[in-house]
Amino acid sequence: MQSRIDTFKFDSASSIASQVSKGRVSAMEITEQHLARIKSLNSDLNAFITVSDNLARSQAEKIDKKFKNGETLGPLAGVPIAIKDNIVVRGVETTCASKILKGWTPPYNATVIDKLIEADAVIVGKSNMDEFAMGSSTEHSAFGPTKNPFDLDRVPGGSSGGSAAAVAANLVPIALGSDTGGSIRQPAAFCGVLGLKPTYGFVSRYGLVAFASSLDQIGPFAKTIEDMKLLMTVISGHDSNDSTSLNFETTPVLNPSKTDIKGLRVGIVKEFNEGLTSNIAVSLKNAIEKLQVAGAVIEEVSIPSVKFCLSAYYLIAPAEASSNLARFDGVRYGARENGDNVEQMMIATRTKGFGDEVKRRIMLGTYALSKGYYDAYYKSAQQVRTLVIREFSKVYSSVDILLSPTTPSTAFKIGEKLDDPMEMYLSDIMTIPTNLAGHPAINVPFGSDDSGLPIGLQIMAPALKDGKLLSIANFLLSQEGN
Repeated sequence: MQSRIDTFKFDSASSIASQVSKGRVSAMEITEQHLARIKSLNSDLNAFITVSDNLARSQAEKIDKKFKNGETLGPLAGVPIAIKDNIVVRGVETTCASKILKGWTPPYNATVIDKLIEADAVIVGKSNMDEFAMGSSTEHSAFGPTKNPFDLDRVPGGSSGGSAAAVAANLVPIALGSDTGGSIRQPAAFCGVLGLKPTYGFVSRYGLVAFASSLDQIGPFAKTIEDMKLLMTVISGHDSNDSTSLNFETTPVLNPSKTDIKGLRVGIVKEFNEGLTSNIAVSLKNAIEKLQVAGAVIEEVSIPSVKFCLSAYYLIAPAEASSNLARFDGVRYGARENGDNVEQMMIATRTKGFGDEVKRRIMLGTYALSKGYYDAYYKSAQQVRTLVIREFSKVYSSVDILLSPTTPSTAFKIGEKLDDPMEMYLSDIMTIPTNLAGHPAINVPFGSDDSGLPIGLQIMAPALKDGKLLSIANFLLSQEGN
């Protein structure tokens, strides 16, 4: 087992921001330290598609100048951050890990990027991913697979595998990913870090290249709950540029310091306890025991509709993808192949530009939306989604949170599931339901298997209870290994 988990000194984002704001270290020193580590390890990990060293140094220089001028620095002062390569950064190539967008430079920033810059964060690069966020292993990338820092022969999960690996290997203390069906939580579980899928609409999607618009959500990776809170506080909030952004009357509280577990009602989802490896089953049992000792009330609950979630998701998401990806045609932006006429040019561009997994999902989605099949497939899937939302709502009337494994197994070997798409899709079987419901969920590292690979547990909560997730996750982190 080759590993890139070493003794490199880890400084949290909170610690870095504090030191930079007090003048104990410069933003440039922090930036150079992390750029050097990226340069040293990225050839092994392939966590980054693009390293934006010039942008990072420019941002660090501006932050240090602000400090010298006596200006107040932002909450992420000098903190290096990795950005998944489907979130646009002005002037930095954004590819979505696809040949069809190679060379495309966005003329604008995503809303979350503007907020990060305003908070004085330092953007060090664009992280690797499954092409157009379609995958569970970061093997479906035109730039090659990302490796798991715990074992270079294994996947880091996906589709935000580059961001998860970058945080796990201490290339950066925090990163952004996107979660459509588990693409933050699943790689977070495989790489042993925290990964949060916020409530749908809590974080603006403006500037996120769309996969499935009703499911996609930008969210953070970190190693500490304080860093998760810090990053979420910066990137969340209403955005008039995003029609799906929630306009809160009262901003949801993100307070991870409140970890009183006594009286907490915890639901254990019956349907998620099947097919687990023995190590993951033991980790779940240990977490339940820790919660019980602290005074939580544990109750097994049933959400029967979750057995239909995988099928519903793989009709809804590809259907939305087939529509969203129609814009990549060789006419407006990105790569273009030659053809005898416009139609042949578009066909050649999409045939050569898209990878196999993207083509598979476009064809599936187009079929599900076609005449004669819409009612049988897409409409039925949306009815299942409504049922899922109702059943989750009913369960949350009797419990405060839900607890389950994040994945049914730990990280699998590179290439192991590439020839079996259905087996790959099953990696997200426990994460997809909360995307369909629009609720928040977080992965918390909790133990490891016999090979030393991380195990993740998932905490789920009702919409806009993201702060409660951070609080409970904070408790579980404090109990890991005790």
